[in-house]
Amino acid sequence: MTLVIDTVTGLIATARQVPSPNCDERPADMAPELIVIHGISLPPGEFGGPWIDALFTNTLDPAAHPYFQEIHQLRVSSHLLIRRDGELVQYVPLHRRAWHAGASSHCGRERCNDFSIGIELEGTDELPYTPVQYQMLGTLIAALRAAYPALAAGQIAGHSDIAPGRKTDPGPCFDWPRLYALLATEEKILS
Repeated sequence: MTLVIDTVTGLIATARQVPSPNCDERPADMAPELIVIHGISLPPGEFGGPWIDALFTNTLDPAAHPYFQEIHQLRVSSHLLIRRDGELVQYVPLHRRAWHAGASSHCGRERCNDFSIGIELEGTDELPYTPVQYQMLGTLIAALRAAYPALAAGQIAGHSDIAPGRKTDPGPCFDWPRLYALLATEEKILS
């Protein structure tokens, strides 16, 4: 599968578009330089359903599940989500700042939202991600690196890496060697 990224609009043509209001402009002359991988499931440990879309679009019904009473007022987003079945969903154009990292630091730089692209994987810390999610993630990262030269340096981090002690995702079940092997294959195809 080839992903086409329009660097003017910041949109991926084949992604399902669910626009989130939870974004704003990046600081002047700030390009994406870091990819942050997250894990999410709503309610926790459950997959499918409309709840992630609802969270990122500020339409989460607090009465739908007890956990939602704690989080329905959050104003968060991510650029992209890869569902368990490999579906790619886009919430925020890539040139805009999504609100995914929170208080964060990478290599001494604070405010990772300013210079990163956030990718959510539907999953939990305790369960392996699916093969089709890894395939889509590898294809996506290769396409992002081709579209945004500042990402070509290979900076990829987990949410737990940029917010240690506060966040644990994508979790110990995330297979980093598998991702890097897929990236090597994807980037050979693109070159």
